[in-house]
Amino acid sequence: MERALLGKALRALVLALPLLGAAPQETVTVVATDAVPGPVHPWVQACQEWDEWDKPGPPIKLYGNTYYVGTCGISAILITGKDGHALIDSGTAAGADIVLANIRKLGFDPKDIKLLLGSHEHFDHVGGMAKLQEATGAPFVSSGIAVETMLTGKAHPDDPQFGMHEPMARITRGLAYGEGDAPALLQGFGISPIRTPGHTPGAMSWTWRACEGEDCLNILYADSLSAVSRDDYRFSDHTRYVAEFFVSFERIAATRCDVLLTPHPTAGNLPLTLSLLERRSRDGLPNFACAGYASKQKQALTMRLSKEFAAK
Repeated sequence: MERALLGKALRALVLALPLLGAAPQETVTVVATDAVPGPVHPWVQACQEWDEWDKPGPPIKLYGNTYYVGTCGISAILITGKDGHALIDSGTAAGADIVLANIRKLGFDPKDIKLLLGSHEHFDHVGGMAKLQEATGAPFVSSGIAVETMLTGKAHPDDPQFGMHEPMARITRGLAYGEGDAPALLQGFGISPIRTPGHTPGAMSWTWRACEGEDCLNILYADSLSAVSRDDYRFSDHTRYVAEFFVSFERIAATRCDVLLTPHPTAGNLPLTLSLLERRSRDGLPNFACAGYASKQKQALTMRLSKEFAAK
């Protein structure tokens, strides 16, 4: 009975979304990167859209104490501090070596990293976390589901991509973001957790303020919100999971956000972000990036659900 009611509610939600603000993608204002004058950023010169996951890219300062240290195809973000640093995501097992090299190129010692964070529990983003933990000695903090996955190396059965990927190397120390020393560690870096299940059941996003003097920006590392799954998975068969997915869209859209970063740099348009940061003193920053990102992915899930219902 409950499953049937949830199914009816979900169908009604899908039909009502256009009236509730699921704006078509084309209504989101976008600044074309080819219209931006000035020299091309070194990262943009080195990397292509949807580039290879393990292709080395240059480390770059984004703003204040926040640096991009990932590969051309997979993000990793370093947040520095006086008493240590935090790192979000590792890339693949091979990509972790590039991340470590990029941290050193910036003049930072990986041994000073005190906190490791994860976006979602897939090998392309945290497959090298065990290697980073060995290099830094830092605990891994994420959602409870993600920590369990990283401690066992095995995907959670609720993952829409369950069974598609090989097991990952296991970490040795992990904490859910609300447990033990995790809240104090997060507070020490001014990082706030945001639960955003959907792409995986344990997915997380993270937000913080980065400052240059008294000039501060709100940065959001928003997890992948794409509805990707194995071939036989139907989101419409998992009504509670989908309900949480829609809540994740709203959490991202509601987060105060000056700078959007994403686990796949192309998904959040990193080249555009770099151009906007360079021109910020003249043009300011738009405030639509995070809401537009959530809206686009919300629309994609809505379309998929509509197709699944139509196929029944």
